[in-house]
Amino acid sequence: MDFDDHSKTYDEIRTKNDEYLELFEQDLIAKEQKGITIKRHLSNVDFYINTFLLNEEPLTIEYGVSMIDSFLGEFFIRKCMWSTPKSIKSMATSIKKFYKCMMEHGIVSKEDYAFLCNEIKNGMETWQTDCAIYNDPDQPNPFNFF
Repeated sequence: MDFDDHSKTYDEIRTKNDEYLELFEQDLIAKEQKGITIKRHLSNVDFYINTFLLNEEPLTIEYGVSMIDSFLGEFFIRKCMWSTPKSIKSMATSIKKFYKCMMEHGIVSKEDYAFLCNEIKNGMETWQTDCAIYNDPDQPNPFNFF
């Protein structure tokens, strides 16, 4: 893919992501979520879809279903100085809510949403443990592969 194709793909995905975030925000408002809660969910999801998915490849939210382990289990822990076991849980909650909204509006399938939920359920303990170890200077780095 040359630069112009990459740029066009990026712009198209970014535009769709903005539409998805707006839809998600409207759903959160309709569910009478508090303003601070809405802001946190939108910020978390925006980081996932517009920083991780879009800037890494670029990938659409549909591909994001299968990338959650890479994101919460590695990228978020290593690249985000604010990552903690608690922030991993918060990020996962926001992403689950977002994908539930996308499923309810027919943007992702029920199977994909179920897969995402299963990945989060199965990975959470490991991700949080790895994050705690990574953030502890007295522990060996869990991402030191050599």
